[in-house]
Amino acid sequence: MHIPDGFIPLWQCAIYFVILIVALIISLRWARRDLDEKRVPLMAVLAAGIFAIMSMNIPIPWGTSGHMVGGALVALIFLAPEAAVIVFTLVLIVQGLFFGDGGLTALGANVLNMGIIGGCVGLYSFKALRKPIGKVPAIAVASWLSIFIAAEAVAVEMWLAGTFPLGAGLMFMGLYHSVIGIIEAILTVVVILALEKLRPDLLAWNRKKTGDLKADTSEVASK
Repeated sequence: MHIPDGFIPLWQCAIYFVILIVALIISLRWARRDLDEKRVPLMAVLAAGIFAIMSMNIPIPWGTSGHMVGGALVALIFLAPEAAVIVFTLVLIVQGLFFGDGGLTALGANVLNMGIIGGCVGLYSFKALRKPIGKVPAIAVASWLSIFIAAEAVAVEMWLAGTFPLGAGLMFMGLYHSVIGIIEAILTVVVILALEKLRPDLLAWNRKKTGDLKADTSEVASK
């Protein structure tokens, strides 16, 4: 899912960077308001884990790759897509600078897909589905949707850049990531249930309402 340097025209990269800057400003405001010292190490651990799972790439035709992402996992643990934006910005900078995975000119597009789209789709799909189908199935479906929609966004961006044919790009990215998404859904459920059992205080929906904690936290906890 990483887009390398040179696959997107610079003027399009500039648009994605503007989106990234706006998202980072919003995310850093969230961090100053809601991120406490207890959960900063958790964010670092998640960043390390996401770095590892994204390093296991499956080549996809026309120059991109398929892999697990973890955007929904981060957004669900913190109940905030802003957390995913921060984590993926840091991880993708390191991967682009030192491991040749993705590119710095495409950083905005890659964070858009994996952090912003992945985090938002994961969190808001979970919120929409948790009442009708229950918490655990909602986590699984939301994490699957997060990686599938992010992959299809990559295909559209690469088509706009003149790199992918649209139909084949949507088909290949969707097909590969619909399968990878099943693994991602299982992993997301396992990690969140493990935290629920071993360290429930680290999950945003289990925290007591203090300060600026989001109003829906207590509602999620009741599920």
